[in-house]
Amino acid sequence: MEIKVMPAGESERRPKPKDESKLVFGTVFSDHMFIMNYDEGRGWHDARIVPYQNLSLDPAAMVLHYGQGIFEGLKAYRASDGRILLFRPEKNWERFNKSARRMCMPEIDPAVLMQSLEALLRLDADWVPRSRGTSLYIRPTMFATEPALGVRPAKQYVYYVITGPVGPYYPEGFNPVKIYVSDEYVRAVRGGVGEAKTMGNYAASLYAAEIAKKKGYTQVLWLDAVERRYVEEVGTMNIFFRIEDTLVTPPLTGSILPGVTRESVIHLARHWGIKVEERPITIDEVIERAKDGSLKECFGTGTAAVISPVSELCYKEERVTIADGSVGEWSRKLYDELVGIQYGEKEDIFGWVREVPLDK
Repeated sequence: MEIKVMPAGESERRPKPKDESKLVFGTVFSDHMFIMNYDEGRGWHDARIVPYQNLSLDPAAMVLHYGQGIFEGLKAYRASDGRILLFRPEKNWERFNKSARRMCMPEIDPAVLMQSLEALLRLDADWVPRSRGTSLYIRPTMFATEPALGVRPAKQYVYYVITGPVGPYYPEGFNPVKIYVSDEYVRAVRGGVGEAKTMGNYAASLYAAEIAKKKGYTQVLWLDAVERRYVEEVGTMNIFFRIEDTLVTPPLTGSILPGVTRESVIHLARHWGIKVEERPITIDEVIERAKDGSLKECFGTGTAAVISPVSELCYKEERVTIADGSVGEWSRKLYDELVGIQYGEKEDIFGWVREVPLDK
């Protein structure tokens, strides 16, 4: 696809953070954005890179009324030799199009998604931070723009990508987090849109997340929406439990987001000879295992945090510490391996890393 590039003028450029050690998540954005439009019968068109700017929407834009909106999240990493690396971006494009199908939205050729992202990163290469533990967060987004009222799939959409330098997602960094188990509110139900990365899923999580925050917890662990017994996922992460010497994670049954990091952890663990079970696990089993000491570790996985160890669960107002509350052996090993691959420090035996060509 031909991409028109309109570089930002000097007055349009945004101040870069001076101290990368103080980067937080999702508050600073780069100079440029990619954007293109879709019209039924014409397809995707008018691909362009423009200075970061506001979007203009008709008050009747269908996303505002019927919620047709999806997004992705991935990162660009700066290797020690200056290269810019992406981690398994093809999995993000695969999931993006799967979300689009579920939300009755037009798919985008993965080659176009990759081409447009690389063009954007070449222009904003200086925004990729250089300190280990930092990265450039990438947010591809699509939503319905057709101005019309009536419950049906829209005929017009916009796709755009914004980026911004980030530090750790959680203030705790790699230190263990505490998680609140909600048995009153639910995130998604099988047959719904839980496995799509659509905006409404996150809106549905906010109320319980605020309850957890007021109680001193970082995130919510969701249970299934039918029986309120089976563990599903954390608000921004998939969840894993080390029970004795087996790694257990809930199966993908339609209400859980299929995480790229989740799949990578399963692949790595099996490569190392660790037994992995994707099976239903009840919260009662988790609490029982924590109390009898057979739950050795618990951690969340996601693009934003990579691996996030969990030190404590609160269920029905009972606080349960996992093992000794510190970072577990497998959590540390998986984190070190994944981050090492992402920054180009460890051998990429699975071909997960893609270098962004900067000389085009």
